[in-house]
Amino acid sequence: MPQSFIALHCHIVFSTKERCCMICPEWADRVYQYIGGILRAHDCCLMAAGGMPDQVHLLLSLGKTRSIAEIIRIVKSNSSSWISDTFPLPGRFAWQTGYGVFSVSRSQMDRVREYISTQESHHRAETFQEEFLRLLERHGIEYDDRYLWD
Repeated sequence: MPQSFIALHCHIVFSTKERCCMICPEWADRVYQYIGGILRAHDCCLMAAGGMPDQVHLLLSLGKTRSIAEIIRIVKSNSSSWISDTFPLPGRFAWQTGYGVFSVSRSQMDRVREYISTQESHHRAETFQEEFLRLLERHGIEYDDRYLWD
């Protein structure tokens, strides 16, 4: 076959370093737009973005030239530098080291978009840690509690 084709949609979740509330709601949309630009530059498509002051949820379509680990490394490093340089913060902005990536079937895209867009109301009843554990369990991902949180 002379061409490569890919249809891989992912729900990606990661937090600020030590889950500090550093993403100000007033400029969160600019952060998501910037992340969208990073993804476009690397042959990916941001389909939805949202979160809370201590976390980000991204729904994206992965391109065919880079691995998901590479894409997340690029997004985190570029966006953390840009956030630190662009917004008034008490110190350097940083993301946590780890992340969660969950596959999304085409039939569930709208449901994940809705989930991402309702993060604020969702987190009135559930912490980031509870949410992340639920996502891991829902997707059958094994984990060791001792190494789950930074």
